[in-house]
Parts: sequence; structure tokens; C-alpha cells
Amino acid sequence: MSGQVEAPALREAAGRPRRAVRFSRRQLEPYALLAPAAIFMTLFFAWPAVQTLLIAFQKANGSWTLDNFGAMARDTDFRLALRNTLLVLVLIIPIETTIALLMAVLAQSRLFGRDVMLYIWSIPLAVSDLAAGLVWFSIFTSHGYLNSVLQDLHLIAHPVGFLDYNNLGGLVTAIVLAEVWRSMSLVMVIIMSGIQAIPPELDEAAESLGAGAWQRFWKVTLPLLKPTLQVALILRTTTAFQVFGVVLALAGSALPVLAVKSESWVTEYRNYQLAATYAILILVLSSLSTVGYLLFLRTPREVFQR
Repeated sequence: MSGQVEAPALREAAGRPRRAVRFSRRQLEPYALLAPAAIFMTLFFAWPAVQTLLIAFQKANGSWTLDNFGAMARDTDFRLALRNTLLVLVLIIPIETTIALLMAVLAQSRLFGRDVMLYIWSIPLAVSDLAAGLVWFSIFTSHGYLNSVLQDLHLIAHPVGFLDYNNLGGLVTAIVLAEVWRSMSLVMVIIMSGIQAIPPELDEAAESLGAGAWQRFWKVTLPLLKPTLQVALILRTTTAFQVFGVVLALAGSALPVLAVKSESWVTEYRNYQLAATYAILILVLSSLSTVGYLLFLRTPREVFQR
């Protein structure tokens, strides 16, 4: 009798290590899947960021100092670059988000030709920031398409210098249009993913209660899109602080921004310390904006458990 009781117990004990090995492998699978992305982020983002942080607090001889931040504050174009960066960002983010939200709603509607519109709207996703700047440079330059059309329509007698160094309005307008055109498709894709995650039963229930299209969008769709909008705003605000290629193609040094100033201190003056200081400032501003979005667009846990 005791032998019959001990046999199953021995078999069960013998099987435990095998199950433990399987369980440990299951635990390691998520980390194995995340490992390539983690290695890439560490090598090309985290480690360069740490090196930049160290260089910002060093002199050219390697000694530690805080003088680089004072030198940045005393830089001739520092306040101008900070103002221009914030100005471009304040204009880009609301315009781009509004247009992308409208595009996402139209793409999810039952309008005729929405598939064609979606393909056309997705074209800028394949365009780099420098290429977008060159495209819009061909439009706004003195001998570009815009001046040619205006002259053909006899609306102007001579070409308008939209990109002249003393035309702040023209430079900012061209940069904002180029950045919005280049990035709004990415924001649209993010918002579309959020709209597709909303259960259609909620919209149908609101419609059955007599809510119109605008009321359903304002009271149902938009509140449930808050987590998605939070992600889109964080992503675009962070990249807007780093706007570089479009500004370089359209304005060059005529409209200094923080990213262009950081690049110029490296390529023109070989001052890596001051360039790193500008990069750290961009990182701090991006981090503060991210914290602001996380605080002011906080979403209740119940929304994720719907």
C-alpha cells in the first residue's frame, strides 16, 4: 500500500524540475523579445546621452566645470534661438494635432474615396525632414513655384522674398508649413489607432440616445482618445524641440533654433562643450514637456479597463 502511495509522489517530484525549467523559459521570453530594442536604445540613445551630459560639464582639458552653461546663456543668439524654437513649437503642435485629428476621423468615416485620401495623406511618412525642407524651399524661394504662380496671376509685380533673413513672418510660416506637412501623417496614424480601439457600441449607444455627430465626437470619441493624444503630443513636442533639417534647408542661420545652434558649435567652431550644453537644454525642455503632458492629460485607470 505504501509503495502505491509513494510511486505517484515520486513521479510528481520528478516532473517538478522540468516544469520549473519551462516556467523560467516563459519568464525569459519577454526579455528576449525586448533585448534587441533595448540594446539599440542603449548604444545609440542612452550612451550618447550620458556622454553628452558628461561633456557639458567638462572643459576642453577634461576638468569639471559649470562655466559652459554660463557661456551658453551669454551666447549672442541664445535667447533668439530659444524664442524661435518655442515660437515654432507653439505654432506647429496645435495646427498639426487639429489637422491630424480631422484626417483620422475622415479616414475612419464612410466617405467615398477615403482609401485614396488615406494613401495620399500617408506619402509624407516616407519623406525625411531635410527632404521636406528642400521641397518647401522650391515653393517659397524667390524664383520658386509660389512666386511664379502669383506673377502669372498678376497678383505681384516682383518676386516676394518669403525666405529673406529679415522676413521673420515668412521664415516661420514656411518652417511651420513644412513641419506640419511632414509630420501630420504620423500623428494621424497614432490617432487612428486610438479611434479603432474605441468600441463602436459606445458611438451607437450615443446615437440611439439622440446625440448628433458633433456631440458623439466631443462627448464620446475625444475623451476616450485622451491616452492616444497624450502619446502623440509627447512624441511630436519632443521632436519639435529638435527641429533641424527643415530649418537648415529653409532658413539656414537666418532663423537660429536650439538644434541648429548645437550643430553649428560643433561643425563651425569645434566647441563640443557648448554644443553639448545646447543638447542638454533641449533634453531638459523635452522632459519638462513630457512631464506636463503626463500630469495634465492624466487618464483614469478605468479607461484602460473598458
